Amino acid sequence: MQAGTIVGNLAGVVAIRPEEADVVAELKAGSEEAFAWLISTYHQPIYSVIARMLQNPADAADVTQDVFIKVFRGIGGFHGESSLKTWMYRIALHEASNQRRWWSRHCRQEVTIETETGHSADGQAICIKDTLVDANESPFDLAAHAEIRARVEAELREISEPFRSVLILRDIEGLAYEEIAEILNVQLGTVKSRLMRGRAQIKARLAPFAEAAAKRPAGATRHPVSAVACIVKEAQ
Repeated sequence: MQAGTIVGNLAGVVAIRPEEADVVAELKAGSEEAFAWLISTYHQPIYSVIARMLQNPADAADVTQDVFIKVFRGIGGFHGESSLKTWMYRIALHEASNQRRWWSRHCRQEVTIETETGHSADGQAICIKDTLVDANESPFDLAAHAEIRARVEAELREISEPFRSVLILRDIEGLAYEEIAEILNVQLGTVKSRLMRGRAQIKARLAPFAEAAAKRPAGATRHPVSAVACIVKEAQ
């Protein structure tokens, strides 16, 4: 009975090895069908082994892919000292071991964005995430402000003199009333009167634009154009 079992096992080996030899020959010849069969047959078991070997199982898919790449590139050096399956598992364990070493080495260097890096002048802790905040305007805000400036500049050119000069000197250039009066050689009261009338004109001209801006979705722009003085100063 025992002798029969041994003979049966040997017969099984003889039946398997020639088939594997054929597969290896096809792999070495670059057969796409052979590699497709290899991946469909061994992907899941190789993946399972690797996933259980790694400290971070999420990396298993990438490492499994690396294994099959190495099999593809190294099949020419496979001479059948072991079975194809054994050879592949050896590669898988080697790649998993390399990944574990890499993960352990780099994990020590990782920090979270909550890590404190110092303190502010008032003693408040500063975290890495605080240094990542971009204080600059978003592309949308930049575009919105450019649109406002262009519209204000266009409407400003339509304001009649002498009101346009006072608007430019006061609301855009920021000069004091006294300076404007001296530049235009007029009384201080005249400057204030012209400024009031000039603002009324540009407010009327910008009213449709302000109404359209007010109907935009909430948060579309941080600077609603409801106040004439704010609109004019956007042209700076």
